Amino acid sequence: MGTVLLHGFLGSGKNLRTLAQKWLERDARQSFLIPDLLGHGESPPLPPTATLDTVAAAVLQAAADANLPFPIQIVGHSLGGLIALACARLAPDKVADVVLLDIGPGPIDPHKSESRQVLDLMLRAPDQVSDRKEMRTFFMDQGLSPALSDWILMNLRLENDRYRWRIDRQALDALHTTFTMENLWSVVEAQEVPVHCAVGERSNYVPAAEIARLTALGCDVHVLPGAGHYIHVDALGPLLDWLVAL
Repeated sequence: MGTVLLHGFLGSGKNLRTLAQKWLERDARQSFLIPDLLGHGESPPLPPTATLDTVAAAVLQAAADANLPFPIQIVGHSLGGLIALACARLAPDKVADVVLLDIGPGPIDPHKSESRQVLDLMLRAPDQVSDRKEMRTFFMDQGLSPALSDWILMNLRLENDRYRWRIDRQALDALHTTFTMENLWSVVEAQEVPVHCAVGERSNYVPAAEIARLTALGCDVHVLPGAGHYIHVDALGPLLDWLVAL
């Protein structure tokens, strides 16, 4: 089966390459597509008034362009999981199943969103700098860890001796507001496409009430002990055990 791996907000396909490589080591029959979502990485910028469906349609087109045989499996972390559900809403006949990585179908409380906090800092950051260290210092002075600061700096590119943002921060701000308000429970309740969900024990992205609701609808929900929001990093081995067994 062809599997599309979708990264989270402000990330890129590179974030999930290790997951794909380790998954292939366990199941050589798998084939993966790991795209950059619209507005992220090397993908085209977000069009005005972009929605989840806008990004989802681009994912389905990318799968078709890559000649993945439909129906496909879509595994999405955080925002990627919401895009996966939007793909199932747009074209349930093209999606074999959806796997949510530490995200639920309901609206997200912005106060609990780590990406909202990071984006707010990015919006206040300089538009351009002469040295990457200058931008790194900005984020570390705001209290971010060196690792998180370096991850954010992956969104810079060198142009005419200046480091500038390769992403449209304002467009991503608008998209963030849109997707945190989105309610995708209708996709799960329709039961046209099987939905599975892995949750980090230490994460607050999928509340207990959502876990109970997913379970009541027959969804396979797997809690990964000790893991935070980035379960593909914190609990890669146990996550792969679960994914391979699906």
